[in-house]
Amino acid sequence: MNDLDPLSAFAALLTDQGRALLDEVRETEPAQELAVATRLRREYPVGLVSAALGQARLRQRAVVKFGAADAGRMYFTPHGVEQSTRASVAAYRARRFQEFGVRSVADLCCGIGGDAIALARAGIRVLAVDRDPLTAAVARANADALGLGELIEVREADVTEVATAAYDGVFVDPARRGGRGRVFDPEAYSPPLSWAVRAALEAPVAALKIAPGIPHETVPAEAGAEWISDSGDVKEAVLWFGTGEAGSVRATLLPGPRTLVGRGLPDPQVRPLGRYLYEPDGAVIRAHLVAEVAEELDGGGLIDETIAYVTADSLKTTPYATVYEITDQLPFGVKKLKALLRERGVGVLTVKKRGSAVEPEELRRKVKPQGPNSATVFLTRVKGAPTMLLGHPAPV
Repeated sequence: MNDLDPLSAFAALLTDQGRALLDEVRETEPAQELAVATRLRREYPVGLVSAALGQARLRQRAVVKFGAADAGRMYFTPHGVEQSTRASVAAYRARRFQEFGVRSVADLCCGIGGDAIALARAGIRVLAVDRDPLTAAVARANADALGLGELIEVREADVTEVATAAYDGVFVDPARRGGRGRVFDPEAYSPPLSWAVRAALEAPVAALKIAPGIPHETVPAEAGAEWISDSGDVKEAVLWFGTGEAGSVRATLLPGPRTLVGRGLPDPQVRPLGRYLYEPDGAVIRAHLVAEVAEELDGGGLIDETIAYVTADSLKTTPYATVYEITDQLPFGVKKLKALLRERGVGVLTVKKRGSAVEPEELRRKVKPQGPNSATVFLTRVKGAPTMLLGHPAPV
């Protein structure tokens, strides 16, 4: 066992000896690995020790996506941790499948099984398919580890050769990374987006997970498009088929969920900077629904026709944007900002930018904020002019 291939090394972790070793290295910190490995190699095979320590590192990384309880029982690959869906997002999507009456789903390109787990926990029977032998083995182990083996069948196969007619729904999560990194062309996905769309159109209900940066003009006419963020971070876009939402656009914010549905509004007018600045959630911006946010406000408009900041004179709470009270507006200039921050006693400075080439850390080094107060500076454009806006989160 000193030189195991990845699949054999993973199989060794599923033995009683492997599980015992995983329990022993569970809390190992990176700085302790060398000493722990040296000690354990006196008792366990070298290959098994390396596999267990590697798995412990992956479990620690996975906590942010799956939570400590699940991550501590699940198994991962480096690619699987990177590409898997955050549990909160997968659970939301599974609830939508459930609401559409779906009771069985073919999960194509299932990866390590994160989406299959969420679907099964929603009471949906799942066929989880992946062509990579190690990935399929990890997905199968995860279904068993979480007590979902009766609801999840894992199959090692090419998804383009799997019949899905027996299932109420289809979910496809094409690989968006290649040998040279992230893939931006949807036809370079594996499988290509065009194949995934054809598979979706053959199913009663289907969802395709895609990169949030997909151009709106490439969304099929038969699909509804949904952009999803979690705690302010945009996580994915989903194309829904068979749900009666063809042509719709929506932004969903988690936790919540809170969903903003597009109404086809024209772009907001540019207006003078008001007392308040609204920063729409990233999912709202990706979904091109800034106009819907501006319409909720009294006299809301853009500060610049190319910048997704909305301004208004009055304060109004909206779940789809973070609101700041603006105290100062000045032309871009490091010396001017440094003097203003010194005058205000600002030592904690949050730097946000939109439409500016200046890097936040570079600006922070130059102005050297000092003092007991905090502030937020926006590096942006107002009616085309490079501008700095100073303010703070509004009390809402």
